[in-house]
Amino acid sequence: MDSEQTTNSQAIQDGQTERTSIAGQVSPSENVVWHRGKLYRKGYTTGSCATAAAKVAALMVRRQQLIYQVSIVTPSGVTLNLNVEDPSIEGQEAVAAIRKDGGDDVDATHDMLIYARVSLQDEHNDIVITGGQGVGVVTQKGVGLPIGEAAINKTPRHTIEQEVRDVIGPNQGAVIEIFAPEGEERALKTYNGKLGIQGGISIIGTTGIVTPMSEESWKRSLAIELEQKRAQGLETVIFVPGNHGERFVTEQLHMNADWVVNMSNFVGYMLQEATRLQFKRVVMVGHLGKLIKVAAGVFHTHSHVADARMETLVTHLALLGADNALLQAVFRCPTTEAAMELISEQHFEHVYDHIAHAIVEKVRYMLRYANQAPQCDVVLFSYDNVVLGSNRPPQEIAEVDQ
Repeated sequence: MDSEQTTNSQAIQDGQTERTSIAGQVSPSENVVWHRGKLYRKGYTTGSCATAAAKVAALMVRRQQLIYQVSIVTPSGVTLNLNVEDPSIEGQEAVAAIRKDGGDDVDATHDMLIYARVSLQDEHNDIVITGGQGVGVVTQKGVGLPIGEAAINKTPRHTIEQEVRDVIGPNQGAVIEIFAPEGEERALKTYNGKLGIQGGISIIGTTGIVTPMSEESWKRSLAIELEQKRAQGLETVIFVPGNHGERFVTEQLHMNADWVVNMSNFVGYMLQEATRLQFKRVVMVGHLGKLIKVAAGVFHTHSHVADARMETLVTHLALLGADNALLQAVFRCPTTEAAMELISEQHFEHVYDHIAHAIVEKVRYMLRYANQAPQCDVVLFSYDNVVLGSNRPPQEIAEVDQ
């Protein structure tokens, strides 16, 4: 997961599921991944389904005719041509569905229909996006969306609005309802309930594409990028867990995007690779909920492997003298993001610097036998793109040149 995102992945399922059909077609090289001589099919996210459904519904209202195929460009730049199911038009309102295809990836939402109902509005030119049947509602802080909001993440909201706006023009308004009749049942196989998302699935996806890949193959692909940057003469690398971290590095820290490498959940592996390649400096930038695990000595940060977030946060608060009431309240929070308000109320924000220093120490200990371990810096941020803590002033970290 990218940061502490909600997920529609199944909580427990071993192996790969064989699938034989794909509704969306992209070029052959983009549609598959090879691993150890076996072909794995890519898929597309619930966010892509919702975007395509909304776009085609808007087109049907405009043209007053049923449409059975639609094309969208995903945030990663891949074009999808998707089959439309169950289309209907009634005056200034249209409904359409796209069938979710997760490719050869384990996904609780595979093969379900994601619907969009688009109603054009003449009295205003706003585009309003809501969630209907089967789309979860946020009931707790900590997932990057306000309480009471439909669980439609920021990237899908942006792509839905952008595609519909392109269809209806700048002066027309629209209300877009995203719904999934099977969503409530499917959500029981996801982590949504634990994260305070009730009543359905999440509409998610930062790239729009689901890429199935074995862990070893995935790790190797990340290491190849690291090798390329070292071959280009770079001596500093910035490790981020995902797309959110990469954006934070460039937009908030104003550091060079060319230094950034996605480490995903493979923190220990990528640190060892950086050491092998003799990088002089590693900067780790990520959401607190992801990197706090490293402060506990957890170097594979996927929730399937280990989850020590709240235990680690409580430990560091206790070391700084927090009272039992705060420790109990923080421990009951579902995510670190949800705990931030409690920590702020009690003026314990310095715990984040404490955690950043602990991460650096854990990295130093893990690499203690290396002849020349890289210098490590850590920057922790929140969903609101605010620096929470660092092992030294972030301005100093950002100003160091290659």
